[in-house]
Amino acid sequence: MIEITKLNGSKMLINTSLIETVEETPDTVITLTSGKKIIAKESRQDVKNLVKLTRKEYFSRQQE
Repeated sequence: MIEITKLNGSKMLINTSLIETVEETPDTVITLTSGKKIIAKESRQDVKNLVKLTRKEYFSRQQE
């Protein structure tokens, strides 16, 4: 899971497996596989980096 900040300042955890798309329009809009859309303060690149880091940590634990 990654933690993002919604526009109102509240924090939210998102399961990375449920992310379908991340767009900057100019706000960052994260669309989940359910169709739900979340607007985040983080940039598209920040979300991408968070997902990569989370998956890297997850898979490195699986190999131990």
